[in-house]
Amino acid sequence: MDTPPFVSAEVLASLPSEVLALIEWQARQIQLLTARVAALEVEVAELKRRGKNPTNSSIPPSTIHPHAKPQSPKPKSKRSRGGQPGHDKHERDLIPPDKCQQIVPCLPTECRRCGGSLTGTDPEPLRHQVWELPDIQPIVTEYQRHRLVCPCGCSTCGDLPAGVPTGQAGPRLIAFAGILMACFRQSKRRAALFLSMILNQPASASWMVLLQNRAAEAVEPAYTELAEQLPAQAALHIDESPSKEGQAKAWVWTFVAATFTFFACRLTRAGEVAKELLGSGFDGVIHCDRAKMYWSFGRLQWCWAHLKRDFQALIDDPCATKKRLGHDLMKPTKELFALWKKVRDGTMDRRTFVRRMQPIRQRVEAFLLRGYYNGLTHGFAKELWEHRDHLWTFVDVEGIEPTNNAAEQALRHAVIWRKLSFGTQSPAGSRFVERMLTVIETCRRQDRNVFAWLSEAVAADLHRQAAPSLLASF
Repeated sequence: MDTPPFVSAEVLASLPSEVLALIEWQARQIQLLTARVAALEVEVAELKRRGKNPTNSSIPPSTIHPHAKPQSPKPKSKRSRGGQPGHDKHERDLIPPDKCQQIVPCLPTECRRCGGSLTGTDPEPLRHQVWELPDIQPIVTEYQRHRLVCPCGCSTCGDLPAGVPTGQAGPRLIAFAGILMACFRQSKRRAALFLSMILNQPASASWMVLLQNRAAEAVEPAYTELAEQLPAQAALHIDESPSKEGQAKAWVWTFVAATFTFFACRLTRAGEVAKELLGSGFDGVIHCDRAKMYWSFGRLQWCWAHLKRDFQALIDDPCATKKRLGHDLMKPTKELFALWKKVRDGTMDRRTFVRRMQPIRQRVEAFLLRGYYNGLTHGFAKELWEHRDHLWTFVDVEGIEPTNNAAEQALRHAVIWRKLSFGTQSPAGSRFVERMLTVIETCRRQDRNVFAWLSEAVAADLHRQAAPSLLASF
């Protein structure tokens, strides 16, 4: 009942004074207890929030202060930091002498014992190489467009050669500026400062925006080509991370395929983004967390790394029933990862893996069924039990992994960039970010030099030629 029942003044006046005193005392107690319950609810909510950490929730490890991180269960090693005695030596290999710009012979002139004169050369001298940076000066080419007047009175100006940009930056400078801002996560001002201080190239923050847009335009054809390949992929790892576009909330999406990684910046986290890029008829396998925007697609593989953290959250819960379910689910989960590690390392064939996964699968489903019919754990187990097929796609389909780590690892660069930049300020900035992240991560996976590829792409755009493909190595 939200409001107390109405009692007339005549009824209250007819009550004995002792009863009225008791009612007043009870009213004061109710008021005090109501305030105390409200305060305790706030305290409980705060304790629950503090109890969550990266080991039992999806909280990113970077959000926890280093001094506040829980102690590792592993005992601290007694070894000192750095290389241990007897470890293999790692050093830079010497390059051939003919690759050196200068060779300086160091000949002794007298014997270090008797002081006698020494002549000749050593056929195998001790080689010592010193690396140094050259004095960096930009290469400036001036194009003089002559304007000539015809006897008829008409003046004609000479055209720039094909491929010469209308601006003051060449392909390699445009590519370098784009990589400074996207790959090395430098702000516009710091990128301009680097060009001015190190490369002796006059630059400003506003000019960095122009170079950023030029790089984004050059990458667009290759980016579009990758987008067209997404619906044809047999499996995709998908994840998203919050960001900002101006004052609006945005998300950076990543789609990790077998040989390339695709990023998209959107103003929504809804499933329409995945449908836009994959199409409603996508029949591949999607690695993901348990977010419901993926449920409309055919076959899913829910991430067992996320599940492991959820099971740890049950173990950390003060409720004995939840704690027991967490321990029961954690044991087969660790066995699952131990078997998968052998498959990944090539020490176990797939047939053996599938056979040994059957009892693990039966035990996990039995525990989930027990949790489903228990009132204390029904809310946790309901979703997993009713959609349990999404847990075992990696067992039924070869080539599918049990985790979505590939997408989370691909997102790390974007997450660090977002922490440093606080997002983008415009749709044009979002297009630059999604295209450059796609190029950087795809080139890394294909073992390509991203600077060389981007320079080639910008040069092709300036010459109005076909852009280089990021599918060339497929």
